Amino acid sequence: MRKLLVALTAVLAVAGCSTGADQVDVNNGGEFRFVAGTPAGEVIAEGERASAPQFSGTLLDGGDWDSGELDGDVAVLNFWGSWCAPCRVETPQFQEVYDDVADQGVQFLGLNVKDQQQLAQAFVDNQGITFPSLFDPAGEVALAFRDYPASA
Repeated sequence: MRKLLVALTAVLAVAGCSTGADQVDVNNGGEFRFVAGTPAGEVIAEGERASAPQFSGTLLDGGDWDSGELDGDVAVLNFWGSWCAPCRVETPQFQEVYDDVADQGVQFLGLNVKDQQQLAQAFVDNQGITFPSLFDPAGEVALAFRDYPASA
């Protein structure tokens, strides 16, 4: 009986955590929220695409970068960290898509967050990433977006 009660409690606890909504607001003055990603393969219509906030910083290779470089292009921004297990799985897929569309006006930018530069550079080297990555150890650029993917 005790095992059944524990199992039922666990099921109810998990069910209570799920709302079925695509977005969960975090109580942070309405300024920051976790969001579900766009389903794979879904194309967002041009008129429905959001503009990214303005930001700038230093690339892992030491160069300066400004978000104005994205103006007028479709951009794929990937927030990642060397410590992030899902990032290790998805990074080769991002690189493959980048290789396929880089000459079609689609820009890719990695945004490395909460990392040490040496570990971030080793991740880039080991994964064979050829698109640029901004080094953002404090996560300030991520916070500027206010919507953060829930898979990270």
